[in-house]
Amino acid sequence: MYYCQMQEAQVIRSLSALAHEARLRVFRALVVAGPEGLTPSVLAELLGIAPNALSFHLKELSHAELVSQERHGRNVLYRAAFPAMNDLLAYLTENCCQGAVCTSADASSCNC
Repeated sequence: MYYCQMQEAQVIRSLSALAHEARLRVFRALVVAGPEGLTPSVLAELLGIAPNALSFHLKELSHAELVSQERHGRNVLYRAAFPAMNDLLAYLTENCCQGAVCTSADASSCNC
């Protein structure tokens, strides 16, 4: 009974990709960057992650369809996949507050 398009297998891939400190930091940095995205070199410097490790983490986030990449000449630009992020959030909160629309104040007082 989901209202979003995300299937359980994709939810598991997304959560698994985000369940690592470096990947979570990379994803959050890309969310902050917005549609402009960031290059791997900027991400590596910003987050203090070695370029080879960053490459691995970006590959995992790409496999989970949480980031997209676009080549600009010699550079690759990474962006957060906002539709996938929103689908994941919708899936996780689908039945929040027993299906009623809830605010963050409602959710913080929820006894679930």
